[in-house]
Amino acid sequence: MEDTYAEFVARKLVKVPPTGMENVPPLDASLFPHQEALVRWALQRGRAAVFADTGLGKTRIQLEWARHVHAYTGRPIIILAPLAVAAQTVEEGASMGITVTECRDQSDVTGGINIINYERLHKIDTAPFAGVVLDESSIIKHYESKTLALLMAAFASTPWKLCATATPAPNDYTELGTHAEFLGICSRSEMLSEFFTHDGGETQKWRLKGHARDIYWEWVATWAALVQKPSDLGFDDGGYLLPPYEVHQHVTATNQDEVAAMGRLFAPEAQTLMERRQARKASIDSRVAKVAEIVNADQQPWVVWCDLNAESEALVRALSDAREVRGSQSIEEKESLLRGFAAGEYRVIVTKPSIAGFGLNWQHCSRMAFVGVTDSWEAYYQAVRRCWRFGQPRIVHVHVISSEMEGAVVSNLLRKEEQAERMSAELSAATAAAVRNEIIGQHRRTNAYVPHQILEVPSWLKS
Repeated sequence: MEDTYAEFVARKLVKVPPTGMENVPPLDASLFPHQEALVRWALQRGRAAVFADTGLGKTRIQLEWARHVHAYTGRPIIILAPLAVAAQTVEEGASMGITVTECRDQSDVTGGINIINYERLHKIDTAPFAGVVLDESSIIKHYESKTLALLMAAFASTPWKLCATATPAPNDYTELGTHAEFLGICSRSEMLSEFFTHDGGETQKWRLKGHARDIYWEWVATWAALVQKPSDLGFDDGGYLLPPYEVHQHVTATNQDEVAAMGRLFAPEAQTLMERRQARKASIDSRVAKVAEIVNADQQPWVVWCDLNAESEALVRALSDAREVRGSQSIEEKESLLRGFAAGEYRVIVTKPSIAGFGLNWQHCSRMAFVGVTDSWEAYYQAVRRCWRFGQPRIVHVHVISSEMEGAVVSNLLRKEEQAERMSAELSAATAAAVRNEIIGQHRRTNAYVPHQILEVPSWLKS
């Protein structure tokens, strides 16, 4: 008797015993309906991912999930968060009546809900924790990253797991595999072999198998909720409408000193990554001058993003009431400066997306400038979303400054933005029905995968 496709998949995918709650107790009444639905579903699942857009309340979802897992197990919970996000989470927890302890090392860990920065994970013993939350879990999207390996090892035996991010797969769908692997659903390689094929060659570009597309998204929806707005789950979008977002491009003219700095006689247009970096270094003065002209023209709060240390140093000298957050500072100093900006202690913050581009809420600010941009759309998107998020009442103005020599770097970035938006919309649409069924459905779901459509295994797959 031939196997069905479901049986074939079931043989290959790792069996994961359910760890969720059969009966979820009443949840915090302050949660919005979509938040309550996501918490309830994640508690039933035990191991789950909430891929919700920025501003939909992932922090509150994480906290409520952690509260109930702690009450259910009687054991401590740990939340991993980006730099300076821990303090925000502690405050949010207090508003919900949840005590969250910010930890710097093992001596701070309590028997309740704890939070620590990813950078400090090595300072604590992870064995006692019943549950772990990865805030801004896109940090694990690269399957070869040291961070993923560290987290996999640290929480291999942790029964309750929750991942949360707005950008789980900013580049392609295969990046969802690292989340499935961390959660214990299946390995990335198993996911690829079941649902993807590659075009060969050295690039190993993976794409979804045509016959497996619908089944793949149904499978993803059993452990991940992809939500762009409350209506994706059938709820009202009232209060969750983003304000307008305007991008202003500024291109600085190339002068002879910049050309000479590149060792050229004539101004070239950068074609390669190396040429682009050279152009960026040569044009620092002119780009910083343009940012200073814009930022110093008003007294509104500003976030100024940079890519090079030399840019950061020059910006602090050129901008009024500015503070710099850079990688060489201690964790404590960075946290203090980031909190100070959020509290309005100074007008301008200068930093890099790699330092402050994730998790922070700066709705008090509606103006930002990129003195230079990289090719990373995710870094750009996350940086913009610090201010452009649900709850922001004003138009957000984003100024992008580049030099003539950098060529099409800005247009390439905006092209990637359009591409990412299409992919996100496709992903959300592909999973909307399955997610609504999983989350809003009244019956309990486990990690067992049962497809709605039965397919016969092609003969070539059996050889």
